[in-house]
Formats: sequence, structure tokens, C-alpha cells
Amino acid sequence: MKEQEEKSVKEISRLEKLKAEEAKAQAKDQARVQASKAREQEIEKGQKMREDRRAKDRADEEVREQAKEKARKEAYQAREKILADDLEAKRLKNKMPD
Repeated sequence: MKEQEEKSVKEISRLEKLKAEEAKAQAKDQARVQASKAREQEIEKGQKMREDRRAKDRADEEVREQAKEKARKEAYQAREKILADDLEAKRLKNKMPD
């Protein structure tokens, strides 16, 4: 009977040790998963920041290009007006009798 009690105590001890090891492994795995999620969130946060910065840069560039185009158009119209005014002035001068 004593031998059987010793086996029972050893078995209980072995099972407790096994449960403790499983709990430790589960805790390690959970910590690893949490660390992985945290890394992924940081990566996503960085990507979002870069995307936002690129979108802002594109918007700024579009505004600059629109301003350049407007300035080119205004300069062209100003040159055309000067040419038209000169042409009109020459036409009027040619009509005047000397």
C-alpha cells in the first residue's frame, strides 16, 4: 500500500509540474502574441503617417502646379493683350491721314 501511495504522490507531483510548465508556456506564447500585435500596430501607424504625409505632399504639389498654370495663363493673356493693343494702335495709325 505504501508503494502505491508513493506512486500517487509522484504522479500528483508530476501532473502539477506538467500543469505549471503548460501554464508557463501559455504565458510565454501570449506574451509573444501581444508583442507581435504591438509591432504590427507600430508598423501600421508608421505606414499611415507616411501615407498621410504623401497625400499632403501631393496636395501641396497640386496647389503649386495650379498656381504656376494660373500664372502662365495670366502671362500669356497679358502678352496677347499687349500684342492686340499694339496691332490696334498700328492699325489706327495707318488709318490716320498724314
